[in-house]
Amino acid sequence: MAVSIREALDIIYQNTPVISTEILPIEACLGRIAAGECIAKFDLPRFDNSAMDGYAVKCSDAGSAVICDGTLYAGDTPAMSLEKGHTIKIMTGAPIPKGCEAIVPFEKVTIQNNRVLLPALIENNAHIRHMGEDIKSGVVYLHKGEKINAYSIAMLASQGVTHLEVRRKIKVSVFGTGDELRPHFEKITPHQLYNSNTPMFLARAQELGCEVRYVGNSGDSVDSLKQVIKSAMDADIILTSGGVSMGDKDFTKEAFRDLGMKTYFEQVDIKPGKPTTYGKIAECAVVNLPGNPLASMVNFEIFVRALIAKMSGSNAHYHGTMQTQIAHDYPMKGGRHSVYLGHFDGMSFAPLSRQLPGMVSPMYKANAMMIASPSLTFLQKGSTVKIIPIGWVLNKTQQEDIFTK
Repeated sequence: MAVSIREALDIIYQNTPVISTEILPIEACLGRIAAGECIAKFDLPRFDNSAMDGYAVKCSDAGSAVICDGTLYAGDTPAMSLEKGHTIKIMTGAPIPKGCEAIVPFEKVTIQNNRVLLPALIENNAHIRHMGEDIKSGVVYLHKGEKINAYSIAMLASQGVTHLEVRRKIKVSVFGTGDELRPHFEKITPHQLYNSNTPMFLARAQELGCEVRYVGNSGDSVDSLKQVIKSAMDADIILTSGGVSMGDKDFTKEAFRDLGMKTYFEQVDIKPGKPTTYGKIAECAVVNLPGNPLASMVNFEIFVRALIAKMSGSNAHYHGTMQTQIAHDYPMKGGRHSVYLGHFDGMSFAPLSRQLPGMVSPMYKANAMMIASPSLTFLQKGSTVKIIPIGWVLNKTQQEDIFTK
């Protein structure tokens, strides 16, 4: 019996363990998931300092001509104190001297007879960066389950962190099935087809931060499938394409069952791509996707992407949607949850005119998809729709309704 899309996703979320960790230099952590919390060891800034090149002053000297007692540079240790009627020239990043109440930028003063004429209005604490105003000592500044990007690396470096414990890369093994499918680097006969699914899965898994391995193409027999499966079982995820429908030579599920796979679902109530299987051999997750390219791509984006996000340890492993309007009138057949690929231009979503399960070109043209509820048979131009991005990842920490109704 086919499970619903929501049921399939819940099964994946509930039965997918998080992968183990490794420790890396922070520069090598880009795109990884933090395995624990990072707590600030000291305040940032570590001391009060100037946000501008200017003059350290007292607010009560506003409108007066004051005497300049010297200059402070970034990296200096101020030994002087600021007295009323005096000022100290100060550069950006230099520590604030004792007695300073504000910084007046150079362009706000006038030099007269070796004195500094201050403006008539000086705001207390103006242009002073205060100790700990950015990051307070003892607070969590990077949370467990967050993805590391260039700016989180900047925060780590600002705290003097050199190495970080992160989740390792997910290992994905991919193979195709079917005697009629040949790798794209071989010559084919008129009755054969090039296997476009396998290189697509390898590339997409890499885009999502995985380590990938192509373990070859199996023939249409249980024994040949078993041999390929055994060679792939050191991975965290095995992806297959084809051989999971009701044909006489669709032996993929049988081969996996013989090797002890626990199957969680074999069909999903989705169009296209109903014959999608998810299971596990020991701790290795297995996803058998349909052979039709567009159908396999759609189910990869919905189910495999969710599997990778959950396994990675990311807090944001649920699909996120964007609300937009549909670009033109769009009739649909209804009757089943159906996925429609299209292009989002920042203003509206335009479903592609032709997108059949066996096609390849719509996958290239689409940067988003819409999942329509079974009752929906027509969308009028300007109607509000929910889309899941493909061209970029939009994941959320809370599960939401992803269907257009």
